Amino acid sequence: MELKVLNIQGKETTKTVSLDDSIFGIEPREHSVYLEVKQYLAAQRQGTHKAKERAEVSRSTRKIKKQKGTGGARAGSMKSPIFIGGGTIFGPRPRDYSFKLNKSQKRLAKRSVLSQKMKDNEIKVLEDFSFEAPKTKQFIEVLKALGLDDKKSLFVLGEGNDNVYLSSRNLTGTKVVSNSELNIYDLINANEIVFLEGALEKIQENLRK
Repeated sequence: MELKVLNIQGKETTKTVSLDDSIFGIEPREHSVYLEVKQYLAAQRQGTHKAKERAEVSRSTRKIKKQKGTGGARAGSMKSPIFIGGGTIFGPRPRDYSFKLNKSQKRLAKRSVLSQKMKDNEIKVLEDFSFEAPKTKQFIEVLKALGLDDKKSLFVLGEGNDNVYLSSRNLTGTKVVSNSELNIYDLINANEIVFLEGALEKIQENLRK
């Protein structure tokens, strides 16, 4: 499978890139994608929620009324959950929501999403470029040339392309990541994925393993 390489003016060059069919041409596995997204979102949770239970509430332990003869239920402490200001019954505690997922399953999920994006013609390959200094205006011009100024887009760069990354930080409709930071959630969330040539080679090498 081959794809034309575009320049930053949005025009086709004479170059083409070869896409591995085992990465961009498989039958998508929806369950693998579900598990990978679930793991990604679970890992984003801080898990710092906490409510004080009966033993942790700071209140008087004086017996508030006599045991018998009141006609009501027994009550031994204001820390009881039935009183306002008392402890919470089975309240949330700090916990880690992350869970393990096999690397082969994670690679299969990424291959599934990339294959679906390829079927939907939502992948572009751009020749490597850089800016002399961070300039958001220059990055917007690239988006317009590619027809992505009104779409959610994901740019995948090679390592060490800091000026392009810094040029895109203020833009809400696009996200720029390096090939090592690529994750399943960003792939699904984008309407168009733009790979730079250098990044594409490394991604294909990682997903073949």
